[in-house]
Amino acid sequence: MKPTTRCKWVTEDPLYIKYHDTEWGVPVYDDQKLFEFLILEGAQAGLSWITVLKKRDNYRVAFDNFDAKKISRYTQAKVDKLLLNSGIIRNRLKIHAAIVNAKAYLEVKKEWGSFANYLWHFLDGKPVKSKFKTHKQIPAKTDISDKMSKDLKKRGFKFVGSTICYALMQAVGMVDDHTADCFLYEKTRSK
Repeated sequence: MKPTTRCKWVTEDPLYIKYHDTEWGVPVYDDQKLFEFLILEGAQAGLSWITVLKKRDNYRVAFDNFDAKKISRYTQAKVDKLLLNSGIIRNRLKIHAAIVNAKAYLEVKKEWGSFANYLWHFLDGKPVKSKFKTHKQIPAKTDISDKMSKDLKKRGFKFVGSTICYALMQAVGMVDDHTADCFLYEKTRSK
């Protein structure tokens, strides 16, 4: 039996394989899930995604299942507690960014009706199905991720550079960057 070919960034780690096969590139419209990915992508900055994946369950517990209302009210005592939590990435700036981003997220929801409406408007509500043959062709950022980053920053969000925004777009299926040699390439394009 021929082994399954996946996108080149996927290692043999079962967690990575499951993430690639079931989540990456699948469109997400749920506000809380989108907020979770926004926070996790920011936490990932400068690190590998597998590091974040391995800590994701710990993040869900430590950050109240990504309840933005609760996170927006975190005190310095809560921040100090998070900084001692070895189950998450203990970076003061990233933890503070999660709090700032929770507040900005709640404002966006008020203005747009949902965070999904806001994020997906950058693509007119439709996912982009890329046609990359190899992993090397996939960009780190695009004009759309530049626009998203600029607008998020204008609204007060932190850790939302264009590269982070593009990774977010990939993670939540705003763009489907499975490469032509990946077994999911044809499956995701036939939907």
